[in-house]
This record gives sequence, C-alpha cells and structure tokens, in this order.
Amino acid sequence: MDYILDILRHNPVIPIFLTIGLGFWVGRFKYKSFTLGSVASTLLVGVLIGQIGIEIPSIVKNIFFMLFLFSIGYSVGPQFFRSFKGQGLKQLGFAVVEALVCAGTVILAAKLMGYDTGVAVGMFAGSQTASASLGVTSETIRGLALSSEAKARLLDIIPTCYAVTYVFGTIGSAWFLSNIGPMLLGGIKKVKAETKAIEEELDAGSEKIAPGMVSADTPVTYRVFRAECDWFDRPRTVAELEQYFADKNERIFVERLRLRGKIADPSPDAVIRKGDLYVLSARSEVMVEESPFLGTEVADHELLSFGSENLPVTVAKSAVDGMTFGKLRQQPYMKGVLVSRITRNNMALPGKNNLILERGDVLTLCGSPRNVALAAKSIGYEDRQTVSTDMVLLGLGIALGCFVGALAVHIGGVPVSLSTSGGALLSGLFFGWLRNRRPTFGHIPDPVVWIFDNLGLNMFIAVVGLSAGTSFVSGLKEVGFALFFVGVAATLTALTINIFIARKLFKFSAPETLGCVAGARCGVASIGAIQDALESTVPVIGYTVTYAAANLILVFSSLLVLALV
Repeated sequence: MDYILDILRHNPVIPIFLTIGLGFWVGRFKYKSFTLGSVASTLLVGVLIGQIGIEIPSIVKNIFFMLFLFSIGYSVGPQFFRSFKGQGLKQLGFAVVEALVCAGTVILAAKLMGYDTGVAVGMFAGSQTASASLGVTSETIRGLALSSEAKARLLDIIPTCYAVTYVFGTIGSAWFLSNIGPMLLGGIKKVKAETKAIEEELDAGSEKIAPGMVSADTPVTYRVFRAECDWFDRPRTVAELEQYFADKNERIFVERLRLRGKIADPSPDAVIRKGDLYVLSARSEVMVEESPFLGTEVADHELLSFGSENLPVTVAKSAVDGMTFGKLRQQPYMKGVLVSRITRNNMALPGKNNLILERGDVLTLCGSPRNVALAAKSIGYEDRQTVSTDMVLLGLGIALGCFVGALAVHIGGVPVSLSTSGGALLSGLFFGWLRNRRPTFGHIPDPVVWIFDNLGLNMFIAVVGLSAGTSFVSGLKEVGFALFFVGVAATLTALTINIFIARKLFKFSAPETLGCVAGARCGVASIGAIQDALESTVPVIGYTVTYAAANLILVFSSLLVLALV
C-alpha cells in the first residue's frame, strides 16, 4: 500500500484522472430524485483521495478553468447580447436582481453566524450553485494584501464550505422550484392552467397537431402511399394534392412519384392517377391524422431511395430575427421544408406559431437537399456536423481575455481588475456573439464545447479537492456541520424571495417566473425538473436569457460577498 501511495504522490496526473473518472461515476448514481451530480461527486472524491497528501501545481487547474469559462461564454454569448433588447432586457434586469439577492442572503447569513470571508465565499458558491465563482474569488484572494498564512487558510476553507453546501444547493433548488415554487404561485393546477393558456396563445393558428414539436424528438417521416381513394377518381396534379393539405392547414409535401410504374420528380403540374404511388413528407403525427385519406401504405424501397437532409440552421438573417415561427413557415422558401426542432442555448423551445424567433436560435430543417439549402440560405447559416475546431480563435481568444483581465486600475492605491478568470469569460461571450454575427470563422463544435464545459470545470474542481484534501477534515471541524443547515436556509430564502420578485415586481407569468429563477442561478438541473412538473417546455422561454446573463453576473456578484464579509 505504501508503494502505491508513493506512486500517486509522485505522479499527480494519476490521482487527477482517477478523481475525474470516479467523480463522474459516482455522480451517475440516483436514489429516486436524489443525485450528487458530477461536480459535487468529483469534489468529494478529490477530497477523499487528497487525504494522502498530493501536491499539484495551481497552473493545472487554472488552464482547465480558463477553458471552462471561455466555453461557457462562447455558448451563451449570442443570447447574452440579445438580452439587451426587448423582453430580454427585462429578464436581464431580473438576473441582476437575483444575483444581488443571492449575494445579500449569504452575506446576512454569514454576519448572523459570525463566519469569515472564506466560509462566506464557499457558502455562496455552493448554496447558490455558482461553481464558477470559486476561481474568480480564489484569484482575487491571492491578490489581497494579506499574509501568506491568511491566504492559505482562506483558500483551504473555501472548497470545504462549497462541498458542504453545494449538494442541497443543486438538488434542493430543483426540488423547491418544481414542487414548492408552483405552490407559492397559486398551486400546481393554477400554474399548469396558466402554462396551457400560454401554449394555446403561442399555438394560435397552428395545424391540428402542431408541427412545431409536440415532442422535440418526433421525427419527420417519409412514406409511400397508393392513390386509391375517391378523391383520385379524376386525375390530380401535385399542386392540387399539396393544396388539399394546405387548405386543411397541414404541412404535408409530395417528395417523389411513381407514375405508371416510372419514378418521377414532383413538379407542380405532374399528374397523379389512381394506382400511382407518391411519397409524402410530414411529421409522423400529422401523417397518422390523415391516414384515412392517404390510403394504403406501400413498401417501395426504390422510390424511397433519395437524398433527405436533416440540417441544423442558425438564425442569422435580420429578416428572420423577430419573426414568428408561424410566419416563417409561410415563407416561399419553406415550401417542402419542415422544422423538427427549435433550440435556444441548447434548450428545446415549444415550436408554436406565435413563438418569436431570435438571432442565434437553431432550427433543424428537414426535406430534400435542394429545398433545405434554399431555406437555410434565407434563414441564416448551416451548422453542418464537423469535428474541426478553430484553434486559432480558441488559443488567441483565451490569451486575449486573460491579458485584458490581468490589467489593473489602481483606485485609492488598491489594484482593481477583472482577473484572468473574468477576462476569459468576457472573451468567450464576445467571440461567441461575433461567431453568431459572422459565421465564417471561429467554429467550435457542440461536443467540444461540452468537453470544455464539463471536463474544464470538473478538472478544476478535482484539483481543488485533491489540494484541499489534507485540510478538509480540519476545516470541516472548524466550520461545523451547522454550515449545512445554514446553506439550506440561504438556498431556500433566496429562492423564495426571487420567486416573489419575479412574479410581483417583474410581472412574469408563472412558468416564466420559474424559468427565470432557475436560469439566473445557472440551475441546469432545476429547469429539467420544472419542465417535468409542468409537463411543458414553456419555462425555457424565461430560462435562456437569465442563464446566459447569470454566467457573468452571478460570478462577479461573489466579489460582493468577498468585499462585505
């Protein structure tokens, strides 16, 4: 055993990746709705392994933390800058207020309990689920005019307090917003009724079964039918058949034909007679609705052997920015094109006719390559799958951000700066926005962003846990287990206050209120729980802007805790 421990101490790369692997593995376990999640699990595993005494250079965690911050900024940049316009400005204002309430709640709790700066900062990061603030506050503490011993103590106690309060901060928030939140807003039945009314308002003028994603995962389908119903007693053109469906307010298109045994393209004047075969494209639920008219389905593999595209397209054209989804579908370039999914910041939106599309939204278009290419050109730019990352942007973007963040302005003899962490985050926001405006450069695939986001943060957390391992037990004895309950109180108090502020002061609807409160504290787990409780994706409308803003505002509000405790 001594031999193994000696290997781990002299090869810190082993315990780092061991912590990452075990942390993600433990984070998968669930008991009913209870789960630690990868961040809390990684920290606790790191603390446990760190008991053997492992020294890891701080540059390791700093590098991964910069990747995490830049990727977060890059992914939410378009929506963040969008928040300065229209309804987004109101949601941005709420995100600022919620960050102040979260900070104020922790400051008050720390004052009442007599906690010092390190405990307060760790409690803020954990109870308010602001994991990214750990790097900003730690970097700021290193620049304070304190003795090395005082700095070391603060930096050791922060992860301890974070670990103690983070578990309930995450799980408790999701439980509270999905169960207690609706009760505070009048009861789950009332909130569901209000959500349903909003869905109907968004859905005004839609087809019988909304093609704009009753289920975001429902695919567009291509099927072959034989013309045999009474409607085909006389020859019909393709234009007549598509108009028949259009008159019923349904988006069903003819994609291919087998006329008198020969395969043909569906020109508008092509004539369909009884016994001919035709390929239709539509959302599957619409196809089921029309099955009595469509007739007998035929298995004709040769007829179905044609190119079909399923292409994500990012809204970038000014003509589409601000357009409703229903109006978009009426545009000439959308003929033969269906939308199977709409996302904003990787969150699925309810695809209803009155949903207002925004620059940066991603529409997944389905149809023939020719029709999809025409629609994509008119909507924005194609986001085709690729494995290549613009490493020039990644490297220079992080370097530039850290350089700007390191610049300090002396106020009263005290150096004030964004810090390299803040600079990396701002750089990500800027280049993410610029990429959205000028999509010819700076591509970072979503899987790469996911890796930087998850691995970056958890690698940072792993090193924090390993480095603080030997001081964790003593730190926990110092702060006491009472800190857990203080953290619970801080979490629930901030959530309750913010729900009433969102509803009464900002006049948000009930589902938007819950979405805004979850987003403004970066509650990824919370928004999923809220959608499950309300059986609707409407809360996402309030989540996206506040989540984008919180990645910046919530992080820097931690400096208030650092300054005032």
